[in-house]
Amino acid sequence: MTRLLSFLNRHRGLVAVSLVLKLALTGLAGAALAHHGWGAYDSATVLTLDGTVEKVVPDNPHAELVLKTADKSWTVTLSPPSRMAARGKPITDIRAGDKVTAVGYPNRGNPAEMRAERITHNGFTVELR
Repeated sequence: MTRLLSFLNRHRGLVAVSLVLKLALTGLAGAALAHHGWGAYDSATVLTLDGTVEKVVPDNPHAELVLKTADKSWTVTLSPPSRMAARGKPITDIRAGDKVTAVGYPNRGNPAEMRAERITHNGFTVELR
């Protein structure tokens, strides 16, 4: 134990850099796993959904809406909140009870999810990609 403490004391800077790098790489790996590709969506099939927002999820890496249409509730995957804000429609402008039209592609494995390419809210249409 004394040798280990002596080593750590002499190489304090190296140990600190190693720990910081390990934490940074672990965080990047987690973010990469959390983010998904667009291959799960059928870009040959375009959906247009008109409905009422039931829930807004303003999280990264992609904001989401739960949109109630005439026949079911959909999870609508949007762009990152920062991109939406930069394009003139902050996700915080959209609230439960609002009417939204979303145009995008259905998820191949989840028939109640779509990736939106554009949304219209309060007469304002924003391109998300």
